[in-house]
Amino acid sequence: MKKDNSKDIMKKTHKGCKDVWNAHMAKGATFTEHDIPFCPTTAEKLPEEIITWEEAKAIYKKYLAKKDKTFFYNAFVCFYIDDYKFDGPRGIWHDYQQALKILRHFSGVITPDFSTYQDFPEPIKVYATYRMRLYGYWLGVNGLQVVNNVRWGTEETWSYCFNGIPTNSVVAVGTVGGSPKKLVDRKRFEAGLYKMVEVLRPHTIIAYGSAEYECFRKLKEEGINIVSFQSKTAKVFEGRKNNE
Repeated sequence: MKKDNSKDIMKKTHKGCKDVWNAHMAKGATFTEHDIPFCPTTAEKLPEEIITWEEAKAIYKKYLAKKDKTFFYNAFVCFYIDDYKFDGPRGIWHDYQQALKILRHFSGVITPDFSTYQDFPEPIKVYATYRMRLYGYWLGVNGLQVVNNVRWGTEETWSYCFNGIPTNSVVAVGTVGGSPKKLVDRKRFEAGLYKMVEVLRPHTIIAYGSAEYECFRKLKEEGINIVSFQSKTAKVFEGRKNNE
């Protein structure tokens, strides 16, 4: 792990560019290889429920309509949704103060899941990893309970995609969307999952979505605690099925 060079980085950054990559968030941070910020796991206990950023915004809006500005909702907020729903001009990266205002009302946060798609240029994938860690670090500094999301792509991403996460801690992964649900992506997902365990040695893995895959069964046999949470889509589908 590198020394705390956040002050040096901020000094070298041109004044007009600091807001582009939110340099202020890095104050006091320690950096790993590839200048990925270290994001401590600040959550003291596991989530009882996990909801998406979209659900969190809807809950916040509902309570605000009731003029209840001090409400508390016992759920961790995750970002296992399409990037455009949380990243953009009005997303959590640029409108970070508004995002913080919302997230403070919930019991914790799974760090953002900025995509590292296989066809993305490598610098974009490194930047996505950088933003995951920096945003999580900043949330922790602001007193929020944080669990690191781990996102990997193909094998070349393994050199940086696990950087900045504590070993022997709790981590989170998303199993909604393409992998490991789609067979064509499952081998890549499983290989990355096993590599993540080798590098980070987590004692607990939170899976948002199904954990009914052989790779998770093997990790359970190795003594790793696997905790899965039903996705928003699965909840909706189950609700419709029960109403039939």
